[in-house]
Amino acid sequence: MNNILKDATLLDVRTPEEFSGGHYPGAVNIPLAEIQHRLEEVKAMKQPIVAYCRSGHRSGTAVSILQHVGIAEAYNGGGLSELLYKTTTDAGIY
Repeated sequence: MNNILKDATLLDVRTPEEFSGGHYPGAVNIPLAEIQHRLEEVKAMKQPIVAYCRSGHRSGTAVSILQHVGIAEAYNGGGLSELLYKTTTDAGIY
């Protein structure tokens, strides 16, 4: 994951309230409920795109939507705490 994250856009699909409570440094917040309406904005982002949320469920849904509209380099980063753990330890390199 660390290799992917080095050049990726991090997409936080949690609510603005969750995002304001703490987020991955440099992440862009587009809540899952808004993804369908902001696809052009997401398509313009640097790829790969790594989506994350609280648990990995919403980010998985977001990745499915993005891949369905042709964004092949979209990945589920899981939950925020999991993503932070993977990027600060060797456990996340795969």
